[in-house]
Amino acid sequence: MNPDMVRELYDREMRRDARADGPGVRVERVGAVVRQTGGREDWNAVLWSDLDEATADAVIAEQIRHFADAGGAFEWKLYAHDRPRDLGARLRAAGFVPEPEETLMAADVADVPTAVEPPRGIRLLPVTDAAGVDRMADVHERAFGDDGTALRHLLLARLAEQPDTVVAVVAMDGDRPVSAARMELSPGASFAGLWGGGTVPEWRGRGVYRALVAFRARVAADRGYRYLQVDASDQSRPILRRLGFVPLTTTTPYLYRA
Repeated sequence: MNPDMVRELYDREMRRDARADGPGVRVERVGAVVRQTGGREDWNAVLWSDLDEATADAVIAEQIRHFADAGGAFEWKLYAHDRPRDLGARLRAAGFVPEPEETLMAADVADVPTAVEPPRGIRLLPVTDAAGVDRMADVHERAFGDDGTALRHLLLARLAEQPDTVVAVVAMDGDRPVSAARMELSPGASFAGLWGGGTVPEWRGRGVYRALVAFRARVAADRGYRYLQVDASDQSRPILRRLGFVPLTTTTPYLYRA
C-alpha cells in the first residue's frame, strides 16, 4: 500500500467529496470548504478546506457565522497536511480549542488478519436492536468515562433508518458487555471507517480489541470495501500497526463553542 496515494484517495472520497453519513445530515461545499450540518446528535463540522495565508482568516470567520445559526458549536477537522501550515494557530486565535491529536491509519482489507478468535470466555454479539445499543453505550461509559446518550441516539437512528451504513458489535463476558465497536459504511466509497473501539479496564491487553477489528474486517471484505480507516489513539495505534495498518497523517479536532 502506498500511503501517499491512499491519503490522497481518502482526502478526495471522505473529505472533499464527503457524503451525508446519517439521517438529517447536510453536507455542502461552499467556496473553499466542505462542511457538515446536523446528524450525529447535531455534530457540525468542517471536513475539508483549501485555504492559503490570504484567505484562511476570512473563511474561518465565515464558518463561525454559519454555524452560529445551528447553535454555535462545531468542529474543524484539521489534518497535518492541510494548508496553510499555520492553520491550527489561526483556529486557536479565532477561539477554537484543540482536542488530543490522533493518527489517521489505513489498511488494505485483504491484508488485515481475519482469523482472530476472541479470548476464552468472550463471545461477539452483533448489535441489531435497542438492547444491543444499550450494551454499547454501557461499554462506552465504562471504557471512556463519557456519557453514552449521544452514541445511543446515533445508533438507534442509523439502525432504524439506514441499517446498511453501520455495523456494530459487542464483546460479552457472560451477560456482561466488556468491549464494543462500530464500523461506518459510506455507499460507493473505498473506505470503511472503524469507530468507537473501547474496552473496559479489566479486559484490556487480552486480545478483545484485535477480535473486534477482525470481525469488522470480515464484514468490510464481504461488502466490497477496499480499505479500513481509523483515527487511532496512542493506545490503539501499536495494535493496529501489528494488524497491518499504516499511518497516513495526523488529525486534530478543533472545537468551537459560542
